[in-house]
Amino acid sequence: MKTRTRWLTCLLLVLTSTAAAGCLGASGPVCATGPNAGVCTRVLFVGNSYTYVNDLPSTFAQLARSGGHAVDVGSVANGAETLAQHVESSDDATQLAAEPWSYVVLQEQSDTPAYSSAGSLMYGPVHTLSAAAFKVGAMPMLFMTWAHKDGESGAGLPSYEAAQARIESTYLELSGQLRLPVAPVGDAWLHVHADHPDMALWRDDNSHPTALGTYLAACVFYAAIFRESPAGLSYRGGASGDDAALLQGYAGRTVLDSQTKWGLH
Repeated sequence: MKTRTRWLTCLLLVLTSTAAAGCLGASGPVCATGPNAGVCTRVLFVGNSYTYVNDLPSTFAQLARSGGHAVDVGSVANGAETLAQHVESSDDATQLAAEPWSYVVLQEQSDTPAYSSAGSLMYGPVHTLSAAAFKVGAMPMLFMTWAHKDGESGAGLPSYEAAQARIESTYLELSGQLRLPVAPVGDAWLHVHADHPDMALWRDDNSHPTALGTYLAACVFYAAIFRESPAGLSYRGGASGDDAALLQGYAGRTVLDSQTKWGLH
């Protein structure tokens, strides 16, 4: 299954006041066009199935709109796609040129960051894609993913916690080298799992996220991009009120209590 989509809500917002009112009432403010468009945050997600399963970009957009932010999102994501493959993809170049993006999120294939050689393998692709983002006026942001629930045996990391520690180290190393901000989804995931081990964040494959896992990721991106906690936002992504509140709180604290660590200056 391949996914290369952009999500644009209420495309005709500026054409009629009726359409605008309906859009605002349904999902919060969206990006408009023209000289009086106002502030808009446009986020392009570059990744693979960790991005498109459960539609993380759309989940983030709906969450952001419930917080009063006008947003537009896009995605270039195929199963198991690496950042090195994204460098070679014409789809990435096309999407980068399609909108005046505010952020370009870079998500590496899930196994790669758990290996000891990951930093050197990822440096080139991250550097190239970041340069392309800067060229169009966007801020690159690293998507620190979660480890497999059963660890990464091929990398000599038999437990989830050990694999997550390696993944975090890899992303922080790249963040420091290239001076890029990090969305610490994996760190928030680690804390939620430690305190609430019965909460189902992984699917049965022990790799891909459930809807709750994707919602947690969206909450982390909300906090990292807007520098404000998602606590109390009305959009719950299908989660119960209690689960949504719990995940919102963990995401906000993970990001905002350690902004320097994540390069969010």
